[in-house]
Amino acid sequence: MIITCPNCKKKFNIDPTLIPEDGRDLKCGSCNYVWLYKIDDVSSKPLTFNENNNKDNEIELDKVETESDVQVEINQAIHTKINKKNEDINTKKFQEKKKTISKDKSKKTVGNFFSYLIVFIITFVALIILLDTLKTPLINVFPGLEIILFNLFETLRDIKLFIIDLI
Repeated sequence: MIITCPNCKKKFNIDPTLIPEDGRDLKCGSCNYVWLYKIDDVSSKPLTFNENNNKDNEIELDKVETESDVQVEINQAIHTKINKKNEDINTKKFQEKKKTISKDKSKKTVGNFFSYLIVFIITFVALIILLDTLKTPLINVFPGLEIILFNLFETLRDIKLFIIDLI
């Protein structure tokens, strides 16, 4: 609903559900004028009846009715064309979104792989640190574990030396 400020004549678009039946104080955002606005009820206005029964008036009404029927058909044709264009646009947008989603999925797959790889490496390093810290108590509980831990740490030293040689 468009409301006009009575002071500066600036027009505003306001949701009619925000104005109760009793009216509401409105403030113009342009000139800061405040006024009480009530919605005019069109159904409460009295109807007037014109008793002129000229045949000329009836003919004019028939012309208006036929013209309005033609106008309705034209409007329907226009709306049909607009709806077809909107459907075509929506179909194109949907296909574009589908393409971008598939690209995003491939990026996520690669990203997920590296995320899992990083988690695996961090977990492996944490396990090695834990084994090194608890090496003596574990050997006391499991005597056969000493040879396995010794071989593991020797292998890790060899990998470390290999990586240092590569750099």
